[in-house]
Amino acid sequence: MSKQSKDYKARAQELVSQMTLEEKALLLSGNGAWTTHPIARLGIPSIFMTDGPHGLRKAQGLNISESVPATCFPTASSLASTWNTELIQQVGAAMARECQANDVQLLLGPGINMKRSPLGGRNFEYFSEDPLLAGQLAASYIQGVQSEGVGTSLKHFAVNNQEFERMVNDSNLDERTLREIYLPAFEIAITQAQPWSVMCAYNKVNGVYASENPLLLEQILRKEWEFEGFVVSDWGAVHDRVKGVLAGLHLEMPGSGDVNRKKIIEAVNAGQLPVSRLDEVVGALLAVVLKASESRRSGARADLEQHHVLARQVAGESIVLLKNEDHLLPVDVGGKKKIALIGAFAKDPRYQGAGSSQVNPTRISNAYDELVALVGGSERIGYASGYDSEGVTTAQLLDEARQQAKDADVAIVFAGLPDSHESEGFDRASLDIPEGHNRLIDAVSQVQPNTVVVLMNGSAITLPWVGRVKAILEAWLTGQAGGGAIADILTGKVNPSAKLAETFPQRLEDTPTATEFPGLNQQAYYGEGVFIGYRYYDKKNITPLFPFGFGLSYTTFAYSDLTLGAQSIKDTDSLTVQLKVKNTGKVAGKEIVQLYIREDRPVVSRPDKELKAFTKVALEPGQEKTVTFTLKRRDFAYYDTTHHRWTVNPGRFDILVGGSSRDLPLRKHVQVETTQVPVPKLTRESMVKEFKNHPKGKAFYPQLKNVIMGSFEEPTPVKRTPREEYARKKAEMSTLVFVNDMPAYKLIAFSEGKFTEQMLNDILAQVQ
Repeated sequence: MSKQSKDYKARAQELVSQMTLEEKALLLSGNGAWTTHPIARLGIPSIFMTDGPHGLRKAQGLNISESVPATCFPTASSLASTWNTELIQQVGAAMARECQANDVQLLLGPGINMKRSPLGGRNFEYFSEDPLLAGQLAASYIQGVQSEGVGTSLKHFAVNNQEFERMVNDSNLDERTLREIYLPAFEIAITQAQPWSVMCAYNKVNGVYASENPLLLEQILRKEWEFEGFVVSDWGAVHDRVKGVLAGLHLEMPGSGDVNRKKIIEAVNAGQLPVSRLDEVVGALLAVVLKASESRRSGARADLEQHHVLARQVAGESIVLLKNEDHLLPVDVGGKKKIALIGAFAKDPRYQGAGSSQVNPTRISNAYDELVALVGGSERIGYASGYDSEGVTTAQLLDEARQQAKDADVAIVFAGLPDSHESEGFDRASLDIPEGHNRLIDAVSQVQPNTVVVLMNGSAITLPWVGRVKAILEAWLTGQAGGGAIADILTGKVNPSAKLAETFPQRLEDTPTATEFPGLNQQAYYGEGVFIGYRYYDKKNITPLFPFGFGLSYTTFAYSDLTLGAQSIKDTDSLTVQLKVKNTGKVAGKEIVQLYIREDRPVVSRPDKELKAFTKVALEPGQEKTVTFTLKRRDFAYYDTTHHRWTVNPGRFDILVGGSSRDLPLRKHVQVETTQVPVPKLTRESMVKEFKNHPKGKAFYPQLKNVIMGSFEEPTPVKRTPREEYARKKAEMSTLVFVNDMPAYKLIAFSEGKFTEQMLNDILAQVQ
């Protein structure tokens, strides 16, 4: 194919110029549930899109119960725990190869909304509570998928954090919270990877539906981030179709027949929708349609066996070792130890989420069969189901479990959340796992001191028995190969290297949204602001059950020799950070190195620290490696709502490095000088102290201050006792605070007219 023929934008514009109004309106609405409309007259093809955050789900119509067999990879909460961008890129490429083999041109994923509350019903589909981690992982996912000629659809844009009333809910939040927490993951993924499409959310954002929100779709997405693809609605998210086109919504899904097409045609004919705007929107969509169609690989085949191996590898890197008292794990399968596997999940695992992302797996492995294979037979492995499909237990089931546990050297209990407890479409009611699971763990731990718990769930849960068991594995929803991955970790075939991408709280009441999640009556108020996840627990000095970034290993690591490229930088400079990390144990392992930044004296309320860089390092026993990070202006900035821009406050910033958000042994600081100082406009309403720090206003600060403070001036010294002098100075300081916080115009009344309106206007004229 020639270079000229790949100029999809130019070719799209040429085709748009030949299209009728009816054809343009037709293209902007889906052809049924999963395809775009072809326009045979102009040779415009149709493309197929399908769900797939963690695997291809090619269904017929809206029936999601039947779809083609595909590799079911771990869900996003599991993938995120790997903190491994290269591995996630491989997963994306594998899913794309299966798309090519099934003639799918666009994969609807990844999802990167923030985990505002651990109760969010769709949290298993999202990466993290931290925007940097979510954005970097999403960029890698997108790069992997699109490297194989298949497009992605980054979702759900934006501030989509609850399932309750999701089609009408209004997410109400301030500008800084929007910019610092809920948009950066999208920004990182878009600017680094350019997904072919972005899926807008169902909800409103500050009163305007996301599907017709010009601030989100036009100003931020296209103008600020220079997004080149098209915006597709979430399925059924369109409200006013004409407003959507004007705002920058390209494709309506699923198709609505001629209902909304007629509205577009009528709006153009009535002069309410400019033809130039319609052509712009049609052209952007058509360019991707052409690109996607011509990226098809006829006769493509996917190596499903190799993909299953990859699924097992990534699942193994996603399992978090939360506790390992007395080095109970790994279990020695080469000896004569008897192992009791307890809990129905051991044979019938929960391996994926519920809802639109459900995959029809090519196969499913379970921990029981995989452990039997590793041990070499079932003679030394006992089993008890412990509970039914809903997590309900009985006295008989508990007795069977106790007996198996007593007869074993180690008991491994499988527990977590059944499908009915977390799914797209509803939020969780609590952080608890089923009572039957908790009772089972209690019963087993009472008779077997060597108890291990393996958890299968999509998001954070509470663990009331955490102190009564020796080892805990958070296995998440690890996909079709999860059983093998769990067996690999339990037996030491794989050394756990995952870390939490979300905080596990002690209890629901400790969470940042405990009093207002989900938002009711179609309104969600984000009163916690920028303080979600670890940002909240740090600021409130609350000790979580397990902190963000936490995860153990079968080896140990030591950090040393933190060095900064400079002790002082300008905000236009980059800063190089280097450190050494060493494997001080006896087995090979991987450590996730995390770098956080803390501002010493912020001018706005900022988190205690924020993640700004991370990497995963593989180390042999005794091996030491140097890790290098590069920090830039944005890493030190906050969003200034006065000037609507990212701003760096000059001063000291601490660089903190370690293995989790609560374990940061290396610390140094750097002075940052601001070169791009925003100059606020001084007005009548500006406080007196604002004049003091203004480049021009500071010359007039003494005059304004002395309108009232002049009463403390003494032409001739007055003799006072020490007590009297102390009282005078205290009164002076109190008055100065009062004056500094006073709007300038109030000086007129407080001075009884001695300081006049004209005097204030003259000062204001000179400081502009």
